[in-house]
Amino acid sequence: MDDKGDIIRIYTDTEASVILLKARLGEEGIPSLIKNDSSFAYLGAAPYVVDLYIEKKDSEIAFRILKEFTA
Repeated sequence: MDDKGDIIRIYTDTEASVILLKARLGEEGIPSLIKNDSSFAYLGAAPYVVDLYIEKKDSEIAFRILKEFTA
């Protein structure tokens, strides 16, 4: 992902679901980033949900894919 672009969160769900959407976005050439903000990570606890981020410039296509993905 380009460090110069605006990064936006487009999806929050279980890690498995986010990984599937990330793969789908990648098929369309849209880079994405999974972020885990678990405050219990230092204990080795896995978070129940994670966030998926994309560059704002890719949002139009990404939101179309997201709509299909969640349908």
